[in-house]
Amino acid sequence: MQNIKAEVHLATRDLAADIPFFTKRLGMRMERIYPADAPEVAVFSGHGLRVRLEAGAGAPGRIFLLADDPMLIAGGAEALTSPGGTEVTIAPLDPPVVQPPTEHAFVVRRLADQAPWVVGRAGMQYRDLIPGRLGGAMIASHIRIPDGGPVPDMVHYHKVGFQLIFCTRGWVDVLYEDQGGTRRLTAGDCFIQPPEIRHRVMEASDGIEVIEIGVPAEHVTVIEHEIELPTPVEKPDREWDGQRFVHSLAKDGIWEGFRLPGYIARDTGIAAGTKGVAGVQVVRRGEGEPVWASHDADILFGFVMGGGMLLEGEGREPQRLEAGDAYVIPPGMATRWAEPTEDVEILEVALPGAFETTL
Repeated sequence: MQNIKAEVHLATRDLAADIPFFTKRLGMRMERIYPADAPEVAVFSGHGLRVRLEAGAGAPGRIFLLADDPMLIAGGAEALTSPGGTEVTIAPLDPPVVQPPTEHAFVVRRLADQAPWVVGRAGMQYRDLIPGRLGGAMIASHIRIPDGGPVPDMVHYHKVGFQLIFCTRGWVDVLYEDQGGTRRLTAGDCFIQPPEIRHRVMEASDGIEVIEIGVPAEHVTVIEHEIELPTPVEKPDREWDGQRFVHSLAKDGIWEGFRLPGYIARDTGIAAGTKGVAGVQVVRRGEGEPVWASHDADILFGFVMGGGMLLEGEGREPQRLEAGDAYVIPPGMATRWAEPTEDVEILEVALPGAFETTL
C-alpha cells in the first residue's frame, strides 16, 4: 500500500457501520480515523486502492472492486451496498473467457457491398465479415494497413479462446513470447495465437491484408508492461491454456483430398496445435464435380481468397462469391459449392476442428 499515491473520497451516511463492512467484508485495512471522540473520517487501503470515507459529505459513491481473494467472492455476490450507502461491485480480478452459445445463421458478406472500413487498434483498418457475430460467438475481421512500415504497436495479449491470423496479401513481422526472433507472415501463411501469448506487431508491407478470427467475439486486449519481446529463451512446445503457437507456411503445405468432392485442401496444423478447438484449411479446385453436403460443426466460416464459386443453399437464392467475400454455413444446412473457377481458393475455419460432413 505504500505505493498508493492517490485517494478516492466517498461520502457515507453511517461511518460506524461502514467500518466493519470495509474491513471485514471487503478485507481492507483501516489506516486512519478521526477525530477520536466523534469520528467523521476513516481511511482504508486494500486491493490497490485507498478510500477515504467522510460522514455527511454528500451522496455516497461507487467502487468497482477487482478481487483475487476467493473468500471475498465466495458468496458469489456481484453487487453490495454498504450500511453507509456506498455501492460496491465485486468482480474476479481475472475472469474466465466465457463462450456464448452460437446463434446459428446463414451469412454472406460481400466485398462489393462496400461494408465500411473502420480504424481500430494501432491505426489498422477493419471490415466486419459477420454482422451479428453469431450472437457473440465469433468475430471475423478483414484487416488492412494501406501504408507499410513500422507499426505503432505495443506488447499485448488477448483474453480469448481461439485466435487466428491469416495473411492474404503482403507481409507482416510479429514478435511472439517464447518463440524466438521476429516471425514473418506472408500471403498464404497463418499464425494461431494461443490465449494470452504476448506479442507485438513490428512492421508491415504496403497493402498488407489479413483475416483475423476471434472466439468469442468480445474479448479483452491487455497491454503488457512487464514482459519485453523477444523473450530470452525459446520454448517452441510451450502451451497456453492447452494450445501451442503455430506458424503455418504456405510453401510447406501438402495438398490432399478435401471433405467435399471436387476440391483439395492443405491443412495448417491448427487442429493439432489447439487440440481440436479449431481447424483451418486452405481449399482449391480438385477433380470431380461438387455435390450437396451438410455438416455438424458449431461454426463453419469461409473466406474466398481468389477466384470464385456459386454457393447454393437449400431454400436460398444461389450466391456467386468472389475474392473478398465471406460466408457462414450453419450446421445441418445442405449446401453445394458449385461452378468453381480453376483458380478458386477458400479459407475454411471450423470450430471444433473435427466434425462430420454428410454428402
